[in-house]
Amino acid sequence: MTVTVPAAAPGAGSDPDRPVRPVLLAAALFLAALNLRAAMSSVPPLLDSVRRDVGLSGVGAGALTTLPVLCMGLFAPAAQRLAARIGREAAVAVALAVLTSGLALRALGVHPAALFGGTLLAGVGIAICGVVLPGIVKEHFASRAGAVTGLYMTSMMLGATVAAGASVPLAGALGSWPAALAVWSLVGVVGLVGWLPVAARAHRPDRRPRVVAGRLPWRSRTAWLVSAYLAIQSVLFYSQLAWLAPAYEAAGWRPGAAGLLLAVFTVTQLGAALTVPALADRTADRRPWFYLVVGASLIGMTALLAAPEVLPWVFVAVLGFGQGGGFALGLVLLVDYAPDPAAAGRLAAMAFLVCYLLAALGPIGVGGLHDLTGGYPTGWAVLLCLDLAQLAVVWQLSPARRSRGL
Repeated sequence: MTVTVPAAAPGAGSDPDRPVRPVLLAAALFLAALNLRAAMSSVPPLLDSVRRDVGLSGVGAGALTTLPVLCMGLFAPAAQRLAARIGREAAVAVALAVLTSGLALRALGVHPAALFGGTLLAGVGIAICGVVLPGIVKEHFASRAGAVTGLYMTSMMLGATVAAGASVPLAGALGSWPAALAVWSLVGVVGLVGWLPVAARAHRPDRRPRVVAGRLPWRSRTAWLVSAYLAIQSVLFYSQLAWLAPAYEAAGWRPGAAGLLLAVFTVTQLGAALTVPALADRTADRRPWFYLVVGASLIGMTALLAAPEVLPWVFVAVLGFGQGGGFALGLVLLVDYAPDPAAAGRLAAMAFLVCYLLAALGPIGVGGLHDLTGGYPTGWAVLLCLDLAQLAVVWQLSPARRSRGL
């Protein structure tokens, strides 16, 4: 498959319009997506040091991890409008520049304003990419939505895995946790450099953006089901991402070991994100695959609640498989139930607005329950109940809904 962009106007340049090869576009997607979770997963292994040096409470620490998630919800509609104004590819370039600037600002993280301000900017960049990328997949890879979504999901999880596992060693090598947090801005530079050729080829002075702004599908039951699924999945994921390592540190684990456990949680998401959506492309009804990943999440959460010290590496891996596969399949829904790329952008904007605003409550809620009860079991029990609710949502996501539109 070859993706082409409109030819430049006479006088705009002597080079003929060239196709953007799918393999190059996929590689650019991979590099861009490396940045979309590292900003968040790099913080939890260092959270005790951050809390001590900055003086954060449990709720404040949860808010630090939650801030990017909140941005991903609040800025989702604005991301759709930005893409309509300047084009999807240019919007991703802007997003990566903003994200990289925010990560670099965290080098001054001992100052609360710099720490939270840099995290805010990173969240805005992540929000724009999250809304725009499904439309790019719908436009260029509609027949391979699962495989390509799995590819950039794998990249997201790879970035999260490396950031979770390397944060503590980097803090030791560089002499401070702010420097360790700022290192990930270098990955942002790589992503931006890799994306600029795509943005340059897609944009022409005479070319109107392909994105058409429109109202979000608030009246669509299908859109609400997709939003509910992603909301539950995101509450689960970000709560676990924020508090899994601190929970095991509170149980007596060394910070490095807890960070490696979080890396196991994220690395198993890599395999699930790469394989499950690609396998789901082969079936008309994706629900059996959803049952598989939600079931894995249920097993992992049950173990975390009932016996956290029994085979923790195994059950955390099972939990990671469920979360990685669950989120990747959730992104595929944005392509499945949208009739065209513009509709995919609107569905993504609505779904992310709903799901991330709710997801932002997850880490704060678990942190608040920890402050209230002095432990983590109550928070884990609430997350387990959400897993059960997610099964009810999945049951209603039948293939027949694809023909009904939004």
